[in-house]
Amino acid sequence: MLSNFSALAIPSTKTIEIEPQNHPQHRHASDRENGIEHDPPISDKIFKTGAKMGSYKLGDSTFYSFINNYADLGDFKSLEKVLDRMRCEKRVVVEKCFIVIFKAYGKAHLPEKAVDLFDRMAYEFECKRTVKSFNSVLNVIIQEDLFYRALEFYNHVIGAKGVNISPNVLTFNLVIKAMCKVGLVDDAIQMLRKMPVSKCQPDAYTYSTLMDGLCKADRIDEAVSLLDEMQIDGCFPSPVTFNVLINGLCKKGDLSRVAKLVDNMFLKGCVPNEVTYNTLIHGLCLKGKLEKAISLLDRMVSSKCVPNVVTYGTVINGLVKQGRALDGARVLASMEERGYHVNEYVYSAVISGLFKEGKSQEAMQLFKEMTVKKCELNTIVYSIVIDGLCRDGKPDEAVEVLSEMTNNGCKPNAYTYSSLMKGFFEADNGHKAIEVWKDMAKHNCTQNEVCYSVLIHGLCKDEKVKDAMMVWAQMLGKGCKPDVVAYGSMINGLSNAGLVEDALQLYNEMLCQEPDAQPDVVIYNILLNALCKQSSISRAIDLLNSMLDRGCDPDLVTCIIFLRALREKLDPPQDGGEFLDGLVVRLLKRQRVLGAAKMVEVMLQKILPPKPSTWARVVEDLCKPKKVQAAIQKCWNILYC
Repeated sequence: MLSNFSALAIPSTKTIEIEPQNHPQHRHASDRENGIEHDPPISDKIFKTGAKMGSYKLGDSTFYSFINNYADLGDFKSLEKVLDRMRCEKRVVVEKCFIVIFKAYGKAHLPEKAVDLFDRMAYEFECKRTVKSFNSVLNVIIQEDLFYRALEFYNHVIGAKGVNISPNVLTFNLVIKAMCKVGLVDDAIQMLRKMPVSKCQPDAYTYSTLMDGLCKADRIDEAVSLLDEMQIDGCFPSPVTFNVLINGLCKKGDLSRVAKLVDNMFLKGCVPNEVTYNTLIHGLCLKGKLEKAISLLDRMVSSKCVPNVVTYGTVINGLVKQGRALDGARVLASMEERGYHVNEYVYSAVISGLFKEGKSQEAMQLFKEMTVKKCELNTIVYSIVIDGLCRDGKPDEAVEVLSEMTNNGCKPNAYTYSSLMKGFFEADNGHKAIEVWKDMAKHNCTQNEVCYSVLIHGLCKDEKVKDAMMVWAQMLGKGCKPDVVAYGSMINGLSNAGLVEDALQLYNEMLCQEPDAQPDVVIYNILLNALCKQSSISRAIDLLNSMLDRGCDPDLVTCIIFLRALREKLDPPQDGGEFLDGLVVRLLKRQRVLGAAKMVEVMLQKILPPKPSTWARVVEDLCKPKKVQAAIQKCWNILYC
């Protein structure tokens, strides 16, 4: 047994002598002659240096030192050797040594090794297993997100005969967490109910974990009711408990209940922390209440609760989405004044917003500031700037940024090239757009569906339908599925070229595609317009019926197409009032009330009032008690918040 050990000098105030050869040297002599090498054994003297302490035998403390040291190093091979020797010498291996090893297995992401050693504790080492070692292994499994395996381990051990391990609060908390993670929320609730039977009192962590599981299962009312239950049971909620509920209600958009919960939080003496403020600010931004979010940000600072990058980033993104990129830039400046390092993602959001709002000068100024401040300029940032310049009609300047991008070691992606191609096409410079396409292939950048859509759209816009059809064939040949934009561009190009039948053939192909590639109102309008121009009004009406049957509502453009055709293509001409009235009725029969209401708006704009019977049906469907009540409740919620 000794020959299988490697020597290890453990840290000590004394120098421990390790003999290179012991009494087994005669046994190894023949091996050495045969060229077989063995690990140097550990000297028996080491195990006689430890003092006798309580139940420890002489040398036991040295074994324990080895276990701690090897576990800390993650040297599991040596750990096994130590355990083997201890078993052979019938040494006592206390439970805390196994817990040290379990933690080492956890750090090394080896949960099954921990389970195996837990099983060996009893029958190999005669070590009594308690809830401490059981919880240690259970935690190792859960840390690896193996939640079903954790539940299997729990049921196997607790249900086994002769194990006699009584779960404690930590055990229940771990099991409830695993159940919630895999969506077994009802089982988690049952586990909570079992805790008092096992003489375990649920703590704030228990309730918080279960509340989080209920919120994620969209059972927020039950989660909130648990707050009352825990307080009745004498368990005081922590800030984490309130944060879980606030987050759930914010995601649901129920800000009125969030306000009450925050008041309750203050009453219970729970001071909001960074997570609370982040959650509240994020919820306000989602509901578009930016002024309140900024006000709360100021309150956060005055409460000496330091906002982090997430908080500021949430407010900035909210402002950008509302078309207030300049305000977002001001908040960004405020971040930097307070000593925060603003990352490239926050900068890119503001720059993108400024370009979309037509403030290209301010966007470029912010981009230059990034360079001066040595912020990381990655592919995302460069691509946003290139896209923005192309939107602003400056594709040549975008090419200069592309050159800077490649010089700085950033590789352009499909989005980068697509933006540049679109920019050149919109600047009526299709030749350069095609050069970009070729450059993209030269640099081995994958040409995806978006790139093909941009190229096809640009070629059709330049009335190069034959070239567009060649690109279409190439796209299909490479296994790229056309999206709605590509289909729309190709159908529009064919229709403008007078190839309406070919356009209708593509439309029929679309009907066989996935749900996300089905024709939309834009494509229907292209085809309806083409048919009406050919005086094929009856075919256009058939297509309109198909459009309605497929759940696509007509819009203002649809109405204008038919009104113009009825005036110009029929003899005698019609004003279209009866046609639109019939369209409203057909929508109502299909329970598409909002679509019908939009048609009524169009009729009123064109001074073509619906028939009294049609009016009656529209009003009746729009004013059903449940819908009216929902509208009133929505108004109250807006006023309350």
